[in-house]
Amino acid sequence: MWPFLYFVDDRLSTAELTAARLDGDLVEIGDAFMPADAVETRELRAASFRLAAGSQRAVTHGSAAWIHGALAAPPAVHTLQRASDRRAAVPVDGRIRFRDVRIPAADLLSISGVAVTTPVRTLVDLVRDAVAGAGPRAHVDEMLAWRPALVADALRWMETSGPVHHKRAAYAELRSRQEDVTRYTS
Repeated sequence: MWPFLYFVDDRLSTAELTAARLDGDLVEIGDAFMPADAVETRELRAASFRLAAGSQRAVTHGSAAWIHGALAAPPAVHTLQRASDRRAAVPVDGRIRFRDVRIPAADLLSISGVAVTTPVRTLVDLVRDAVAGAGPRAHVDEMLAWRPALVADALRWMETSGPVHHKRAAYAELRSRQEDVTRYTS
């Protein structure tokens, strides 16, 4: 039980949580509720994935960017990926996109007991999706506005990684973004 998060039917019913939200006592945070006067932190955002991610899935892509604080609002559809060697049951939820390819442990952080991709891996995944037309470029822009120095780290990650989908196009995109970051910070 997380002290500042309330999940449906954990301590309170849906009706009680909704009433508390209407009264202004609680606000939504991901799949949970938190006190309206609590400070929203990456720890609370990550903990809101406790039930969806479990111990065998990691939060990735836009959902990870939101946890890190790069996105102001969570995406409408969350992305989870397998974080363990064993295959687990695929979550059946229209709000979750699940990838059953194991993500290396080196690309994960544990935040509030939930596996989340590192900021570098999150940026790489968002760029790869954007160049493939499978994700919004706005998420890449927001990640880079949040932390421009990630471009150099993401390029190094891609240079040392094995084969990944859309690597060449993503690398080219990151190189052009690096030139933009260098131009505006010089």
